[in-house]
Amino acid sequence: MGFFKKFKEAWLASMTFDKLDDEFYEELEEALILADIGASTAADTVAQLRKRVSQRLLTRADEVKDALRDILAEKLDVGDTALHVDTQPSVVLIIGVNGVGKTTSIGKLAARLKGEGKKVLLCAGDTFRAAAADQLEIWANRAGVDIVRQHEGADPGAVLFDALQAAKARHADVVLCDTAGRLHNKQNLMNELAKLRKIIDRETPDAAKETLLVLDATTGQNGLIQARQFKETAGLTGIILTKLDGTAKGGIVIAIAQELQVPVKFVGVGEGIDDLRPFDAKEFTKELF
Repeated sequence: MGFFKKFKEAWLASMTFDKLDDEFYEELEEALILADIGASTAADTVAQLRKRVSQRLLTRADEVKDALRDILAEKLDVGDTALHVDTQPSVVLIIGVNGVGKTTSIGKLAARLKGEGKKVLLCAGDTFRAAAADQLEIWANRAGVDIVRQHEGADPGAVLFDALQAAKARHADVVLCDTAGRLHNKQNLMNELAKLRKIIDRETPDAAKETLLVLDATTGQNGLIQARQFKETAGLTGIILTKLDGTAKGGIVIAIAQELQVPVKFVGVGEGIDDLRPFDAKEFTKELF
């Protein structure tokens, strides 16, 4: 994977140091910012590294690298990264703005869950965007799972209601519900999501429930703004971070984890149906170096 190419280049350059002086730490902080970790998180990371280097009397490049990797992994450890779908049915609400890879992420997640032996049902709850249900149906066919959909412009709540009833009747294990990414203003979008949450709670009160926000890694700090807004109204349980195949912007993962205390549960690393992978903080930070 091409995680943080710019970060790696900057890190290798900084590893030519003769001593751990201010110039080294300044270059490292700049490298972290280039990876879109955020200025405040970058500054805090470097401050922690300075402290560990001093306390542990670190001098070798590999020792400093390991210390930095540990600090970044700790910053990502903000909650449970497992997807909880242990009731029949379980309901996963997938949210996010248009263009972040929401529909493809749903298809990939459906394929992953089916591969784990789950019976999956897709709910085409984005009835506002033209051809959204058609695109989701293509992914349903690729993944080999069922889909419940209605006509364009239908009430998303009605589609969700039908999907939940179908899930019960067909003994589906997991319902993955697509949602609109944009209405004519933000408040309408958030009201729509709140309505869907209410239907889920009413129709499946004992179901395991997840609300996953899909974010595009290449949007950088804009992704943090999106995450902040959705968390305020939708009660996020996790993040799916897409488009990490070759981007230098993946550091937004750490910024989001730090500010919002919401764990990243999956990362998208390519276009293939198998290119959605569970997030592992230690593996992720290992890729940095």
